[in-house]
This record gives sequence, structure tokens and C-alpha cells, in this order.
Amino acid sequence: MFRIGYGCDLHRLTDGASLRLGGISIPFNKTAIGHSDADALLHAIADAALGAAGLGDIGEMFPDTSEENRGRDSGEILALCLAAVEERGWRVVNLDCVVCAERPKLGALKQVMRDRIAGILGVSSDCVNVKAKTGEQVGPVGRMEAIEARAVILLERNNERA
Repeated sequence: MFRIGYGCDLHRLTDGASLRLGGISIPFNKTAIGHSDADALLHAIADAALGAAGLGDIGEMFPDTSEENRGRDSGEILALCLAAVEERGWRVVNLDCVVCAERPKLGALKQVMRDRIAGILGVSSDCVNVKAKTGEQVGPVGRMEAIEARAVILLERNNERA
């Protein structure tokens, strides 16, 4: 049995010194605003995984009203979401993601993000794909007011746990 999940996230950008994305820190003159470390890509992946397993969303598991979640590492959030997914008897087959950002240019960083995400998910890097798109200078992404990420994940029933 298989299940597909979709997740998306958007964070406003403000002046800063680095951007957290895909579980890595990228030197940049903007940073994302959020209650946790505001990693839009890991948040989208977490929502996709939770959705596929019928477990709601990260806002339910990690509310922004909780001080415990202030500044929390999104890699930890994703790992905890994955643990909940696995507890329900599911495992990751593959993941496909899109990051929408006018800048920074992400081409040289995509493999590093793939490797980091694959490590968190416990899958091979070739089971994770990260694409990067600009906003073509249109809308909040194009004006560098926001960064957006989308993810689609495929889960399969883990017969060892079911």
C-alpha cells in the first residue's frame, strides 16, 4: 500500500546574515522569519510526510504558541515527524521538492540539501530531489519578500512494523 503527501510552506524574508534551507545554513543578506528556524523546505517536507500518514500538520505537532518550539531546528522537527510516520507503519520511498526563491541561487547547493534531507529521512540521496525556481521578479518571491517550498512524498507500508 502506498500513500502520497503534499506539503508547502512560505516564510517572509527580512534583513539578516544567513538563510536556513534544506537543513543547511546559507550565507545570504536575508533570513526567513518564523517561530522555529524558519526552514521552509524542511517544513514543507514534514507537512507532506504527516499528511501522507494522516497525522495532520506540523502546526499541530509543533505549535508556534509553544516556547519549546522557538528557534527549534527544523531538522529535529522533521526527524520527530518522521518518527511519528514510522510509528504508524510507513516508510519513505521518495521525495520531490521545489524551492521558489529569487535569490540566493541554489544550483550549487541542491546536492548538499539532498544529502542532508536524505540523512534525516534515512533514505539514499537518489530518493530525494530538490529543484530550484525563481519568481521571475513577480510576486512576493520575485520581490524577495518571501521564500516558498513545496514537497511531494511517497510512503509505503512498512511490513516490518505493520
